[in-house]
Amino acid sequence: MNLPNKLTLLRIVLIVPFLAVLYLDVPGAAYIALAIFIIASLTDMLDGQIARRRNLVTDFGKFADPLADKMLVMAAMLWFVERGQMPAWAVLAVIVREFAVSGLRMVASDKGRVIAAGWSGKVKTASTMVCIVVMFLLQPAWLAMERSPQVWVQPLNTVCIAVIVVTTVYSGVEYFSKNRDCLRDM
Repeated sequence: MNLPNKLTLLRIVLIVPFLAVLYLDVPGAAYIALAIFIIASLTDMLDGQIARRRNLVTDFGKFADPLADKMLVMAAMLWFVERGQMPAWAVLAVIVREFAVSGLRMVASDKGRVIAAGWSGKVKTASTMVCIVVMFLLQPAWLAMERSPQVWVQPLNTVCIAVIVVTTVYSGVEYFSKNRDCLRDM
């Protein structure tokens, strides 16, 4: 197994300690989980760069890399839903987009066409990762708001959710508008 594939597997494996730290509620859990999330996110950038630079693109990598990203992001977002920091409808928008784009890619593949990640998809991924980091940094203040409300926490958290939803929906619409010919004759 080549290095990019090992990094992809590492990203998947890191989801377990990421969630374990949060659910065990160890001291500083949000910050430890944040560190694990950042490390896992960096493996995504690193494995892609190495794979392209060394021409190590594999079928496993094409399948597992986007899956690992989705698993990591969904784990974080579901944690935020559980904590009341993110509404479930926002996560549903992300899930629907991911399934829809994956379905579009399968249809295109059956027609001998590959739909590569577009600019908006990359912006969506990067902005989602940044917003998740910000939301983890906000989490201690979010959880303390019942005791001492802080006026800046809610608006910043809402901006993060809005960025995630808007970039997700936009990139989904762009994928379908650019590749609508794949859906003809269905």
